[in-house]
Amino acid sequence: MSGLSTILIVVGLFLVGGIISFVKQQMPKSLVVLLSIGAAMCLVAGVLRLEVWN
Repeated sequence: MSGLSTILIVVGLFLVGGIISFVKQQMPKSLVVLLSIGAAMCLVAGVLRLEVWN
């Protein structure tokens, strides 16, 4: 596992925690959707950068 893929996965998981927190605080749906898109992009980029796929 390279350093950048680890950082991307950790940031993605951090954003998922933010999504859960924002939903519990009943924040606007558009903000939750924007955060979830960012989290999904970070997680997908981190997983695709894993060297398992090469």
